[in-house]
Amino acid sequence: VQLQASGGGLVQTGGSLRLSCAASGSIFSINAMGWYRQAPGKHRELVALITDGGTATTADSVRGRFTISRDNAKNTVYLQMNSLKPEDTAVYYCKLDYNRRATYSRYDYWGQGTQVTVSS
Repeated sequence: VQLQASGGGLVQTGGSLRLSCAASGSIFSINAMGWYRQAPGKHRELVALITDGGTATTADSVRGRFTISRDNAKNTVYLQMNSLKPEDTAVYYCKLDYNRRATYSRYDYWGQGTQVTVSS
């Protein structure tokens, strides 16, 4: 399985970025895809998650500013981040919750992360 994430970068306070994460490989089905982030010295935390059925969960800290969406045909999840704040600075990780082809066993798989930096 591979996760190809893109869209991170440097942006000023109040700006926007859009992250994307495409999954490929031995995937029979996807249960959920999500974004987590980890700032220096802090634990990794959930940002937003979306299930196969389209149910989205968003952290309180980003609700109203970030929107998660998904293209099932492309096995891709997006995170639209608006009104960015310096405290949003972190490495953002894509996570895949899927069932493997042939075995149908359920696994979690993490992408390598993409840096988002918001300058004040």
